[in-house]
Amino acid sequence: MQTLVDGFGRAFPYLRLSLTEACNYRCSYCLPDGYQADGRPKFLALDEIERLVRGFAALGMSKLRLTGGEPSLRKDLPSIIAAVSAVPGIRKVAITTNGCLLPRHIRTWREAGLTALNVSLDSLDPQRFHAITGHDRFAEVTEGVEIALGLGFDSVKLNAVLLRGLNDDELPAWCDYLRERDVAIRFIELMRTGDNRAYFERHHVRAETLEQQLLIAGWSLRPRAPDAGPAREYTHPDYRGRIGVIAPYSKDFCAGCNRLRVTARGDLRLCLFGDFGIALRPLLQSDADHDGLVARIATQLGLKAAGHGLHQGQTGITPHLASIGG
Repeated sequence: MQTLVDGFGRAFPYLRLSLTEACNYRCSYCLPDGYQADGRPKFLALDEIERLVRGFAALGMSKLRLTGGEPSLRKDLPSIIAAVSAVPGIRKVAITTNGCLLPRHIRTWREAGLTALNVSLDSLDPQRFHAITGHDRFAEVTEGVEIALGLGFDSVKLNAVLLRGLNDDELPAWCDYLRERDVAIRFIELMRTGDNRAYFERHHVRAETLEQQLLIAGWSLRPRAPDAGPAREYTHPDYRGRIGVIAPYSKDFCAGCNRLRVTARGDLRLCLFGDFGIALRPLLQSDADHDGLVARIATQLGLKAAGHGLHQGQTGITPHLASIGG
């Protein structure tokens, strides 16, 4: 089997695949005015998704994360999960969701083959949650997480974007939440995108500040698995849960990159903040295009840069994270 390795020696066993750009939330850091359809071609269909995943699996990809927008808005999501989990070589199928439909659908997704779950939960305070997301769905999200914890997932993780003045004082509450729950909370440092400059300047807080608090409180950094996401994960003997920190502005953040992205319309993105996309959709129309698809993916990897340009204010062609799945 071929493997995906770039010119800097980084291997890529992990693909993040966006299923839709649509989202039903209005998060202040992403889509404060809500999702606006633009009339462009529709998102990848089930057969295109299956061919795409088979192409990446042929190159050694074994972990797949389904993202959005909000992937649960796809009515064919159970069929998508079943199809991609059946592809030879795929060992992990995860999803990142805002969680509002979890109580209704999480059991179906698990039965279809989902192995891991990430849920956005930007605050443990219902009023703050409403203010940040634009929706009063805290009860549904937290109910869905509790259901998921009993379904035997390989992992259940929660995501909170770290926001100065909005939720950056909640570490004690999160520690209480994690004491008896086998779950990880991942604090994500706010990133500049094409359309959030003023918001970024108002609410950005460096993730290293949080990591210093964790070390002082006795939390220890654990080793990173080869197919893990970008979080630096901390554990503490007094807590069943874990705390992860995603710090894109930290030194050498990109040195450990192990993931590629494909947009909901079939463009390969070598970096979340890259300047271009590579069209794969023309090679997803027939099984006969499999070899061409594999060749295009493998050759384009040589264009992957050593790192992003966020420190220089370069956000690439990403207007907001919903457009590519984060």
